[in-house]
Amino acid sequence: MALKCGIVGLPNVGKSTLFNALTEAGALAANYPFATKEPNVGMITVPDDRLDKLEELVNPQKVQATTVEIVDIAGLIKGASQGEGLGNQFLANIREVDAILHVVRCFDDDNVVHVDGSVDPVRDKEIIDTELILKDIDTLEKRLEKLKKQAKSGNKEDKKNVGIAEEILAILNADQPARTIDLEGEALDFMNELYLLTAKPILYVCNVDEDSVHDGNKHTAAFKELVKNENAEVVLISAGIEAEIVELDSLEERKEYLTEMGLKEPGVNKVITASYKLLGLITYFTAGEKEVRAWTIPDGAKAPQAAGVIHTDFEKGFIRAEVIKYADFVSLGSESAVKQAGKMNVEGKEYVVGDGDVMHFLFNV
Repeated sequence: MALKCGIVGLPNVGKSTLFNALTEAGALAANYPFATKEPNVGMITVPDDRLDKLEELVNPQKVQATTVEIVDIAGLIKGASQGEGLGNQFLANIREVDAILHVVRCFDDDNVVHVDGSVDPVRDKEIIDTELILKDIDTLEKRLEKLKKQAKSGNKEDKKNVGIAEEILAILNADQPARTIDLEGEALDFMNELYLLTAKPILYVCNVDEDSVHDGNKHTAAFKELVKNENAEVVLISAGIEAEIVELDSLEERKEYLTEMGLKEPGVNKVITASYKLLGLITYFTAGEKEVRAWTIPDGAKAPQAAGVIHTDFEKGFIRAEVIKYADFVSLGSESAVKQAGKMNVEGKEYVVGDGDVMHFLFNV
């Protein structure tokens, strides 16, 4: 399944530098506002040590990781909801993504200009939030007007949706994003149909200096305090370090550099993994001599849904799934050894796929 994350933030906070590190795509990163006018798009692989281990055990002809599409969206400024700067373009681009990676600047450097003259991630976040909320209010008010007209006919569903829309609008008018409202079932489905910008799940990426990448600094402390009630994850990353890593040619050089910096993995790995989890997704694997591959599915998906990610015919004609737990595959060393040990299970349509399951589907069309 296609997953798209959009990198947003004010101009000059490190969005394009982060995008370059994530995708190694070489997007323009410059020290002036609106360096990114058209969104840059890149595909990145989701790091997963389990895939590497399966490759080692199976020795396939091909290995395919799961991927995430990353979009580097133009910087936003005050008044974007009214079309200031590249506001309309920014808002149209962000509406198309599944999740938001909100980059905030948390480092001091006189050589890198800030669009508002000083470093203040709390203020920067509030600027972005305000513009997105204002746009959502505009969107919802127009929709609500239509719903009220439709509800006059006596349609129960329209009347119910009017109530839900008014509840969401009250949250927005209180300067809170739509994602903070607790909805479920049909009410949640209705909100999702509105495609509100502030309803999208969000990951905050604090771009820090090298010395602050482990424990943060005064800027990150203030920012974490601000978002503590948002139920949102905050990742610390030094875009400068990530840019240096990308410049190194070999895996050995990159590992050595990470060791020197006291890091276990590149910061971009944390961002990618957190983005993947942000949408409630898990990975299952197929493993054979021709290919070992990772597949993305929603957490809680049943076996036919998982099969459908490979091909719609697999889901339509699903018969059963042969399932090996990843831990059993690794401990026993091969599929044949798993079968001999009686550790391969045959599951039907109601089986809920577990993260890391190694699966083979039987189907008939």
